[in-house]
Amino acid sequence: MMAHHRLTSAPDTIRFGMFDAAFDPVLTVASGDSVTFECVSGGVEVMPPEGSPYAVPPALRAIHASKPERIGPHILTGPVAIAGAEPGDMLEARIEAIAPNNDWGYCAVRPLAGTLPEDFPERYVSHIAVDRARGVCKPDWGPELPLAPFFGTMGVAPPARYGRLSSREPREHGGNMDNKEFTAGATLYLPVWVPGANFSVGDGHGRQGDGEVCVNALEMGLTGTFTFILHKGADLRWPRAETPTHHILMGFNEDLDLAMKQALRQTIDFIVARSALTRVQAYQFCSLAVDFRVTQTVNGEKGVHALLAKGLLF
Repeated sequence: MMAHHRLTSAPDTIRFGMFDAAFDPVLTVASGDSVTFECVSGGVEVMPPEGSPYAVPPALRAIHASKPERIGPHILTGPVAIAGAEPGDMLEARIEAIAPNNDWGYCAVRPLAGTLPEDFPERYVSHIAVDRARGVCKPDWGPELPLAPFFGTMGVAPPARYGRLSSREPREHGGNMDNKEFTAGATLYLPVWVPGANFSVGDGHGRQGDGEVCVNALEMGLTGTFTFILHKGADLRWPRAETPTHHILMGFNEDLDLAMKQALRQTIDFIVARSALTRVQAYQFCSLAVDFRVTQTVNGEKGVHALLAKGLLF
């Protein structure tokens, strides 16, 4: 029987800014089970100042007070193991629901980061009001904007040979993909690299533009529910996803041109495997009918994602 689990962010259920195949899971579930993750976001350096109208959530205060080891910028809840998962399998993570769990978020510019670090060398942090009931946010310097929440970072444990990785760079285990298409109703497919797969999630975004150019979206706490389905022996080698309307193929590389080439090759491979088209025909089809977008330019490994509309070929 399928079961539902709940996992809250706490000092003993999070890792701050890192993925590692050696991390033990904090929860083990069966294929077909669902998990609701209550996630928090942000280091002490981006918290609202004293006297601010924005309250720091108790769970986030407890994590900061515990002074966890930190490598990268994201508080990741997990990992969650899926019983029976082995290297060479594929993990399907259905994103059933996502909702803000806080009434504010932040967007920051920091030295030596972002797409234009030479133009913006000073730290600048904006705390942004969120109206959960109305589904909007409003910076004090700008217009009201609709929310479109998604998790910027979702991934399994990386290959053991990599050792401990910062959560900053997306790689073949997923991680900090920052893809705004991954809202509720989307499904993420991840290759399994270690026994259990060991899925972690965090880096809640209330909304984001493609590119995420200043280095942050609307960073905030989100609660998300995922259903995990294990596919044995699928031998997936790179993350991919789908929404109700599109298939999504991705490329990550420190060179944006190479990220584009990788996303294009992934798309050609995907089309050839599922249709009667040859590779050159699939190449032409991509030029005629597939949209390639810059996912983000700020994570060291830049991202490009392809949007292939469902129903055009299959």
